[in-house]
Amino acid sequence: MGRRPVFLAILAAALVLVPAAPATASPATASPSTRFDLDSADIPALQARMASGRLTAVELTGRYLDRIHRIDGKVNAVLALNPAALGQAAESDARRRAHRLRGPLDGIPVLVKDNVDTRDQWTTAGSRALRSYPAKDATLITRLRDAGAVILGKANLSEWANFRAAKPTSGWSGVGGQTNNPYVLDRNPCGSSAGSAAGVAASLAQVAVGSETDGSIVCPAGMTATVGHKPSLGLVSRTGVVPISAEQDTAGPIARNVVDVALTLSVLQGRDPTDPATSTYPRSQPKDYAKLLRPGVLRGARIGLWRLPVLGPATDAVLTSARNALVKAGATVVEVTPPYQDRLVELEFPALLTEFHRDIDAYLATRPAGPRNLAELIAYNRADPLEQTCFVGQELFEQALVAPGPTDPAYLAMRAELSDLARRSLDETLAKYHLDAIASPTNPPAWKTDCAVGDNDVIPSSTPAAVAGYPDVTVPAGFAGPLPVGISFMGARWSDARMLALAADFERVAPARVPPRYLPTLPS
Repeated sequence: MGRRPVFLAILAAALVLVPAAPATASPATASPSTRFDLDSADIPALQARMASGRLTAVELTGRYLDRIHRIDGKVNAVLALNPAALGQAAESDARRRAHRLRGPLDGIPVLVKDNVDTRDQWTTAGSRALRSYPAKDATLITRLRDAGAVILGKANLSEWANFRAAKPTSGWSGVGGQTNNPYVLDRNPCGSSAGSAAGVAASLAQVAVGSETDGSIVCPAGMTATVGHKPSLGLVSRTGVVPISAEQDTAGPIARNVVDVALTLSVLQGRDPTDPATSTYPRSQPKDYAKLLRPGVLRGARIGLWRLPVLGPATDAVLTSARNALVKAGATVVEVTPPYQDRLVELEFPALLTEFHRDIDAYLATRPAGPRNLAELIAYNRADPLEQTCFVGQELFEQALVAPGPTDPAYLAMRAELSDLARRSLDETLAKYHLDAIASPTNPPAWKTDCAVGDNDVIPSSTPAAVAGYPDVTVPAGFAGPLPVGISFMGARWSDARMLALAADFERVAPARVPPRYLPTLPS
């Protein structure tokens, strides 16, 4: 820990240089017509203000740039700003004047996790070994640009999406340093989409894009009182997203409310010939998820409540309050325990080792510069002292390097059993109790960030949906002291619209989110 000041000084001086925000972005200089609560405004409200002439995309982008300069020193969620952001906002304003808007995301500032390829900014996965430009935009970035979104910048993350060290510290990367939880700054934001969730929670962007292999969207969203959606596998293209496992990886949106998540998912989703997983995307999927967010969806719904007492009494108390809110809203709630969980835990990690080696080598081959394979990444980390300041080891890299290959019969049998049991754990529970969804606590109260100790992230609720490729939506449920706790809604594959509608109705009947206060620590 004694090396941290030197490490941060080097980062500040050499790696993450954020340009000054324009003077016109300051709320002190904003006209009365543009003053509003940035934290509580959703995309429909922002679009209404822009349609009436009370706000421009340049002003909105400036507001977020100003907040980044004033607030992000505490949170460290933004790894690098996009110097073209204000120009993109100006182009949106020009389209509005010409009556050629591209949809509800036109002019909306979006942060993107820095494992998503952007042709005009480095894509590092948090690793100093990867400080270079990718060959082209990820498919999901192309879709955001085509929708008129303003790419505000890249969000920090757990380096290599938390798949490097045996005892990682979520939210730390060699490029970006440590992201803090905006509710209590010495507490962890979870990961690996730490900067995406913490940045949205601190109102540093309207929405953000995260990615998940198991828990990496929903856990940080739960820890920061934001809404996160891990889509069904194949709903959103992964082409151009730094991988862990093609069998489980997906990207998805994070926002402060469900409607913004739904609107962003509507843009991100769709088939992509370069990602085979999207070939099973049903033609019947809705084009606009936000239109399906109707009040009263919970009335008559059947929800299975998976308590997970391992997450502690404070989390369970929040879940009890959430249960009462569901019942009051007209839902029938039955307590459930999905089967096969111990076996899923036993099988998942060794399967991911094989898949990471296969998929990271394939991804690195697409990069114009930098390491060409996993062996070269390992060699780089051994030679770079800064890469050893928090993620001291790279045990997962080393284990993946010698793991069985992707054609090994034992691996193939293991993955087949793993995927089958994950699907059955949810399908059988949904069918047995005639459920619309399974609800569970997303996270415990955030643990204290400590590089010497690593994470305390035994959070089993995300695993069945992550391994099965089924949707998982988390929404704020309450607080343990000042620390947020989320509730997750999981359902059958392709039931994303239904999960979002249930989450939106819960958000309506049991609003739990309050803005962060950036407390330095908890009282002893």
